[in-house]
This record gives sequence, C-alpha cells and structure tokens, in this order.
Amino acid sequence: MQTVPFGKTGFNVSRLGIGLSEIGSQLSVSDQDQANDMINTALDNGINFLDTSACYGISELLIGRGVPERRDEYFLATKAGHVALGAEGDEWTYKVVSESIDRSLRLLQTDHVDLVQLHSCDVDVLEKGDVIRALQDAQEAGKTRFIGYSGDNEAAHWAVDSGLFATLQTSYNLVEQRARTTGLIEKATAQGMGTIIKRPIAGGVWGKSRPEAGIDDAGRYNTPYLLRAKEIRSLGPIENEPDDGILTALGFTLGDPNANVAIVGTTNPKHMATNIKQIENDLPIPESVINELKTRFEQLDKDWAQRT
Repeated sequence: MQTVPFGKTGFNVSRLGIGLSEIGSQLSVSDQDQANDMINTALDNGINFLDTSACYGISELLIGRGVPERRDEYFLATKAGHVALGAEGDEWTYKVVSESIDRSLRLLQTDHVDLVQLHSCDVDVLEKGDVIRALQDAQEAGKTRFIGYSGDNEAAHWAVDSGLFATLQTSYNLVEQRARTTGLIEKATAQGMGTIIKRPIAGGVWGKSRPEAGIDDAGRYNTPYLLRAKEIRSLGPIENEPDDGILTALGFTLGDPNANVAIVGTTNPKHMATNIKQIENDLPIPESVINELKTRFEQLDKDWAQRT
C-alpha cells in the first residue's frame, strides 16, 4: 500500500489506517481472535496506522492482548480526555488526562505509544493549558513520541494555530468538507503537521443516498450525513461517478494531498480487505468527480459545520 510522510514525525504512514472504535464497542473479550484477525488483515496488507482511544470501550484491551509480536510494524495512536471506565470527575483536568494516558499504556501493554491526542475538547479547555501540559509531560517522560489534537471546527483551528501539536485528526469526507473550505487541513500541512482523517466514508451514506436505494434513516449519527448526501445528489447525476459509493467516498478523501491517512473502522476483516483492495486497484477516481463534489458542497453549504 502507498505510504506518505506523516508531517514532520519522520514516519511514513499508509494512506488507509484502521480505526478501532468499533472493535471496542461491538466486540467482547471473548472475541479476541476476531480482533486479532482484524489487526493481522490490516498489517498483512500494508496498513501501518492504528487509531484507538481511552473511551473506545475495550478497544485498548483487545489491542494490548492482540499481536504483540508485530508491535514494530505499526504506528499506534490513542486519545485521552474523555472519562474512561473507572475514572471519576471532570474529564478535562491535568490529573484525569495524565491518568488516562497511564491507563492506556497498561491496557495496551506497552511503555509508550507513538501518539497521544486530546480527544475533542473545546477551545476554552485548550486555552487553559492544563490538558496540553499533561500531554507534554507525558511526552517528556517517554510515554508518547508525539502529541496531537483530535477534533473539529473552531477548536481544531486553535490547535493548528497554536503550533503545539505534531498532528491533527479531523472529520473530512464528500459531505463534510469544512476541513477543506476553511483551510484547516491545508494550514496543518503547511505547518508540518501529520493529518489524520476520521469518517472518510461518511458512514457509507453516499451509496445509500441514491433514490433507488429508498433509505431515509442511516442511524442517529449518520442520518444528517445522509440528508446532506441526498441534497448533493438532487443537483443531478455526476458524470463518470463510480458505481460503488464507498469507492467514491474514499477516492474523494484520499484525492486530497493534505490528507495523510484516512482511518476506517469495522469489526469484519473481510470488509477491511475490501477497502484495501479498492485503494490498491480502483483509485484514483476521476478528478472531474472530485471537483464536482467540491463545487456542489460549496454551493449547498449553509450550516454544514464539521460533526464531532
């Protein structure tokens, strides 16, 4: 799989990464073999970026018990800030963030990770500085090689403008383009930050938005995406658009040179293998399709802020 430089970190990351939220929320400890299959499928096919979080259920536990013999084959990123299981009190304090990092290391069965990210805190929290100091102290102690910010909108711009973080993780896809239209990911790239794209396929809503699909509900989180997709499609057919909606979505996101790695989550190793095959065999999609999707978003975007 193609790799690209990950900002100024010195790492080259695969264009596709594996997001491990789903294994943490949908699997149990008895499903360790399935989790291992997911990780092995990814690594065997050239994926070298794994993204998890302290608040992703048992994700860190499954990773830590997974394939320790392959630890040197991937870049391991986690997140801190949201109160994890067993933590108490305000989630955005120096103490809670520091304890979250230590808990993650115990569950992941490692003495350090490659990246710890603040997980979607607001500007007022960032401005206070305590949680940033917690990450910086963890980095100085050798618990993480790099520190980053994961989030959207005003807070993401604050994080980039601060110059304090090595990486930015933010939402970007064909129905959520504010990271592009506000200059967020371009600015991050210009500053040498590694860029991680979450929700790159928008919950699979592009294929579901075709009139013949007859789908009006994509779940609590993705239905707003579905409504956006339907509105974009209402402007008429897009010439040379691929038949596969997932391919179109991945092609759009990975067609942006300011997107280093796009993380896709699933509990099904076969779905992961399909995504990998699409990237290796079917990308890029036509530039005209990407440009038309950009034009339509800009035409229709009135209040389509990034969804955290």
